[in-house]
Amino acid sequence: MRLAELSERSGVSTATIKYYLREGLLPPGRQINATTAEYDEEHLRRLKLVRAMIQVGRVPVATVREVLGHVDDDSLPRAIRLGAAMWALPQVPEPDTDDEYIQAAHQEVAALLDRLGWENAKRLATISPSYRSLVVSVAAFRRLGYTWGAELLAPYAELAYRTAVLDLDNMEAHLSEEERIEFAILGAIINEPILQTLHRLAQEEETTRRYGFG
Repeated sequence: MRLAELSERSGVSTATIKYYLREGLLPPGRQINATTAEYDEEHLRRLKLVRAMIQVGRVPVATVREVLGHVDDDSLPRAIRLGAAMWALPQVPEPDTDDEYIQAAHQEVAALLDRLGWENAKRLATISPSYRSLVVSVAAFRRLGYTWGAELLAPYAELAYRTAVLDLDNMEAHLSEEERIEFAILGAIINEPILQTLHRLAQEEETTRRYGFG
């Protein structure tokens, strides 16, 4: 397909597509002549992924480029490609290791992983943004006088694990490796807000069930 058709089918303006091409977010089309290139279904799929990351996920262009670089690096094993791409997404800043609340939260999260038997998560703790984010959140509760220890966190973690299993089952339903990893990236951008919203709806349902509307 030509650029105009790619624009029509994707709903993305030709000017924006050209910008994505210049920024390396889309691979070049097959050059027909000096001024014309041809694009295929892979370009269309990639374009939709880029738009979702930028428009829905509010991911900066530079970060999109980094994520896609990991997605396209077929020299890496699947787990590394997926992890590297996920970790390139916006994350919380590195916490202050001298902060007493951060130190206590590290102990709580480490105890949680021991309780759950999540040995892989323990091995990745020093480099995982997800681990760091959990530590920061637990520390924030501690600052307000609430202790989210392993005993309280464990049931939530077990529910999250069941969700992760569903995520990977759905991912593996896709045929190509690229589609699987792209599906996982979209899951982080789109599915996580869906899960958050379902959680809030469930809270509303249970709150009104227990206490009514009065």
